[in-house]
Amino acid sequence: MMEPQKKKFKIVSDKKSARVILPNMLTLIGVCIGLTSIRFALDGRFELAIVAIIIAALIDGLDGRIARLIKGTSKVGKELDSLTDMISFGVAPAFIMFFWKLNTLGKFGWLLCLIFVICVALRLARFNVNSNQEPSWRDNFFEGVPSPAGGILVLTPLIISLSGFELFQINYDIVTPVFFIVTSFLLISKFPTYSFKKIVIPRRTTIFLLFGIVLFFGLLLIYTFNVIALSAVIYVLLLPISFLHYQKIKKQHENDRIQDEDDLEDIL
Repeated sequence: MMEPQKKKFKIVSDKKSARVILPNMLTLIGVCIGLTSIRFALDGRFELAIVAIIIAALIDGLDGRIARLIKGTSKVGKELDSLTDMISFGVAPAFIMFFWKLNTLGKFGWLLCLIFVICVALRLARFNVNSNQEPSWRDNFFEGVPSPAGGILVLTPLIISLSGFELFQINYDIVTPVFFIVTSFLLISKFPTYSFKKIVIPRRTTIFLLFGIVLFFGLLLIYTFNVIALSAVIYVLLLPISFLHYQKIKKQHENDRIQDEDDLEDIL
């Protein structure tokens, strides 16, 4: 008499589900770290709060790439990523800055926090709608500052104060609200910013790229807030460059389209 075949225990039903679990787990870990930054800020440990936001930003940059690499993308993961960005780069930075400086401004400080969080929500909603469009050269640019960059930009005054880069006396009661207002505007604006998603690296320069990444993270571990402050300043300086680059490419494509229409008219 043949023994009945034992069924193997499976955590997930198919390979597709297994591929989806890993990036979604990373996303959930990121939101936990983002929420923990609020706890650090509440306890006055702003250094740890900043580090938590940076780690959440790194995870946010990895989960989507890992999902595409292992073909584990899903609609649930897309929505989960947006909700995570809302917490880690909208709610958490607003609370951190409120506990650090904006609470001294009374109701106006809380209003700035509300405006910033609303702008992050609007930015994410617009991104989700536009992400369903057909691929084009515009995919190399974001419309407005992405939410992770916006979340770090509003933290810049706090980061500078922790880095010791103050070459002159900074009035944070004025600088902090200005950063909130400008960043909120950049989030919901259509200002073109580099997406850095479709950068093509020549094979011969790969070793230099790896060296640069290792050097960056090495400096980040040793001079944490100095490196973060410099990175924020470099990103701000890239904004006008990305705008000019976008306008140049846009004009080139418009000229090519007009040329194609003229050629078609000549043929007809």
